[in-house]
Order: sequence, then structure tokens, then C-alpha cells
Amino acid sequence: MKYYAIIVGGGSGKRMQNIIAKQFLLLNNKPILMHTLLAFHTSYFKPELIVVLHQDLHSQWEQLCVSYNFNIPHILICGGEQRFHSVRNGLMAIKGDGIVAIHDAVRPLVSGKLITDAYEIAEQNGNAIACIKPSDSLRKVKNKESKILNREQVVLIQTPQTFEIGQLRKAYQQHYKPKFTDDASVVEKAGFKINLIDGERNNLKITYPEDLELANMITLSTLNTLTKF
Repeated sequence: MKYYAIIVGGGSGKRMQNIIAKQFLLLNNKPILMHTLLAFHTSYFKPELIVVLHQDLHSQWEQLCVSYNFNIPHILICGGEQRFHSVRNGLMAIKGDGIVAIHDAVRPLVSGKLITDAYEIAEQNGNAIACIKPSDSLRKVKNKESKILNREQVVLIQTPQTFEIGQLRKAYQQHYKPKFTDDASVVEKAGFKINLIDGERNNLKITYPEDLELANMITLSTLNTLTKF
């Protein structure tokens, strides 16, 4: 069985209030995307890595790899108009069968255990979608009115979202729809049952400045713990 990971990094720095693409911002003195690739490269299955970036960011990424002496093997692919198209472009770079994980470039704190669990369960059941239960109360807002939701019936979806490649290829033959907010929604629309697995609280998506601050604190805390042993 072959294993792949498509790392999707199409985002800009707008919500970070930064002109630098957020996947290139520094986390513990190294670009976020490098942490993400390292997590998959050092995981048990050591998947082949495919990085999907907007074409305008390719030269900058290549320069960063030189500057930071980053030599983890990966294929660089051009992103598309929407995340849907970026994932499809990455999928087209895979010629054979196997298991593929789709992961956000800006989720650099994903653990090796979660990556391994995702591949193993997807190999058994066709797919595996990481999620966590919300800790806050939830309300649905519509027409300026709100209604309480039972948080026991709701989960927050993360990545990696991992699939048997044939399943994902069939799903991505569909035309893009705005409701395709992640890969699970595309695969579910194609008629496949979605299998949820436990995600991780620390597997945060770096979207806002405070997310990066928190990620730096988590990383520093982890390093301090390791140096004690």
C-alpha cells in the first residue's frame, strides 16, 4: 500500500493582518508549512508529500527552502480558484492507488499519532475524518434570531481528512459547489459514508494572530518538556 499527503496552502495573510501568506509566517523561528511537512515526513507511514500553493507563492517557497536548508522531499503543485480545485490539482499528481491524507498547511501541530490513526482507519473503512467536540455552547443564528443547539450532536471538523484514493477520485469528478467546504463534504455528496475519528485540541488551524501566539506557546511548552528528559 502506498501513502500520500496533500498539504493545501492556498490561504493569504489577510485575516492574519499580514502581507505574508500565513503558511510562511514563522512558528518557533521556522515557516509554519515546514513544521506541517515535518510532522507527516516523520510519521509512521512516511507518505509521499504533495504541496499545493498558489502559483505566485512558488518562488517564495523555493527561496525559503534554500534559506532554511529545508530538504524534505515534496512535489510542488499549483493551487486552484477554490480549495476544491487545489485538492483536485494535488490529486491529479497521484498516478497510482493507495491512501491519501488531505491536510491544511496551517495546522502544524498535528501529532504523529493522529496521522497514523487517520491512515489506518481510512485503510480499513475507506475514509477517516478528524474532529473534536465543541467545549462552548452553540447557537444557530438566522434572520437576526438565534436558537440553542445541542453541542452533544455537533462536532468541529479538522484535518487530516484521509481517504482511499479511488473514493476520492470518484468524488472529485463532481463539479464544484459552494457547499463543498472540505473534502468530507465532497466525498459525502458522492455517496460515501463518512467515518469520524477523534482529533486533537492542539491541532489548531492558524487563521488569526492569536492562533499563532497560542501555537508558539504550545511549541515552546513541548520543547521545554522534552529538554527535561
